[in-house]
Amino acid sequence: MNKAQLVEAVAEQLGGRKAAAEAVDAVLDTMVRAVVAGDRVSVTGFGTFEKVERSARFARNPQTGEKVKVKKTSVPRFRPGQGFKDLVSGSKKLPKEGPSVKKAPKGSLTPGKAGVAATPAAKRAATKRAAAAGTTAAAKKAAAKKTTATAAKKATATAAKKATAVKTAVKKTTATKTAAAKKATATKKATPAAAVKKATAAKKATAVKKTAPAKKTATRKTTARKSAAK
Repeated sequence: MNKAQLVEAVAEQLGGRKAAAEAVDAVLDTMVRAVVAGDRVSVTGFGTFEKVERSARFARNPQTGEKVKVKKTSVPRFRPGQGFKDLVSGSKKLPKEGPSVKKAPKGSLTPGKAGVAATPAAKRAATKRAAAAGTTAAAKKAAAKKTTATAAKKATATAAKKATAVKTAVKKTTATKTAAAKKATATKKATPAAAVKKATAAKKATAVKKTAPAKKTATRKTTARKSAAK
């Protein structure tokens, strides 16, 4: 049976060749894309399609017997399910009517590595959820960055205020010390001048005291002379 015959067989069940062709193409395309992406497509009772990695190895050319190096590659692999095997081996009878492969149990069609490939609608929904989660995460990161930046600004402003206060205190202390030094210098300068003034005054007083008796003696002598003359 080729693809055209497969479409005709499906059309007998669906009632239209166009719908059957679209259904077959959609199923095959979904399975191929899932396997290429590394997903495992598992259909209960039918089998599993998956991607297998083959490591580099040496093989022999069947015509010449020459040893040939084969590069590492990936190949698709199909493993038939137990129901499929039983039908082919004859251990189970093929039903005359209805699907030969039973429907998968509820919950077994979960997309991922171990299930059937997701439908386009499910993929779109998953993409939307991922985008929403990414947006939320980005918003949280932005908020965290803003909070960090605000805290850094506050810390910088506080440090600047403290530095300014320290500078002001240092300036005030320096000014006080300078004023005290100036006063001490002025006091030192004024002390010798006062001492000189006091010494000068003392000398003058001593001179006045010495001069007063001499004047009295002269006055007495003058008076005695006048009396003798008379």
